[in-house]
Amino acid sequence: MYLGKDILGDEKLWKKHIGAGQVLVVSNDVVAPLYLESVLSALPSGKAETHIIADGEHNKIASTWSGILDKLVSMQARRDITLIALGGGVVGDITGFAAAAYMRGVRFLQVPTTLLAQVDASVGGKTGINHARGKNLIGAFHQPDAVIIDTRTLHTLQEREFNAGMAEVVKYGAIMDQPFFKWLEQALPDIREHDEVALAYLIQTSVRNKAKIVAADEREAGLRAILNFGHSFGHALETVTAYRKYLHGEAVAIGMVVAARLSELRELCPAGTADRIRSLLQGFRLPVELPPDVSTSSMTRALEFDKKAIASGVRLILLSSLGEALIDSDSCPTAIEAVLDSCRTSNTTL
Repeated sequence: MYLGKDILGDEKLWKKHIGAGQVLVVSNDVVAPLYLESVLSALPSGKAETHIIADGEHNKIASTWSGILDKLVSMQARRDITLIALGGGVVGDITGFAAAAYMRGVRFLQVPTTLLAQVDASVGGKTGINHARGKNLIGAFHQPDAVIIDTRTLHTLQEREFNAGMAEVVKYGAIMDQPFFKWLEQALPDIREHDEVALAYLIQTSVRNKAKIVAADEREAGLRAILNFGHSFGHALETVTAYRKYLHGEAVAIGMVVAARLSELRELCPAGTADRIRSLLQGFRLPVELPPDVSTSSMTRALEFDKKAIASGVRLILLSSLGEALIDSDSCPTAIEAVLDSCRTSNTTL
């Protein structure tokens, strides 16, 4: 991983990871006008072609993915091609999946431009697309050759996008790093002001925490599942709202509060844990309650199609304490329905 400011135009850095073959830069219609030229100017002259997709989670679908494959075929791309994913989590996921599928696997580089992608989506090798019945149901594990993080891209990020990324940062503190959670509580004002030192520390710490888990369980056979804290409920919420109401991090923020409340309801963790998580998320102006127009029944139906579910039922990530997660398959439908009902408000706003 490379982390720094103004490194997108570093020719020496790109030269380390661009081979003799062709290059395809995949970006979206929001990021490309901002940073595509910086990347292209640093690549070998005339070597790269581009493919621009539409922005938004609702575009992380099969037709967008096949469009990238069509582009590769039209280029007559060989196995020595390098794909560059320049954008947020959607661009990274879908480009990585195209790289995994084309000729059974070609090289790609992750160049995440959102906080969420920098601290989570670009690290770990998960790639994929959504299905109408569930998020990330189709995909593959395919590790990037490198992850290049330019913190300058955060300065053009909308506040809502930045805050959504903080949900994944808070997650690391909640599931495995209580000292980091405490630091986030104390550093909240600096983070909201985009202090360079604070941003560098939170990105480095988040990536280090995720890398530690991924190294121990690359294909999510066990431990890696704890990274899904808040995601089962969050993905269900994204699904029932057609990926258009919430950013991924916003849905995960709500999902973490639901999961923490369920942990308390089942007496798995101390009382007050959920309130502390909720308070920190609210400090980053994230939603923490289910909207009134999303029914409990629609959420439970969506949970049945969660990709983390197993034959015996829904598998959830809950907490035994702040900073320690557990994998749970014993939460009964009644408890899940009760906690969903308790986490709804009549005046939720983003």
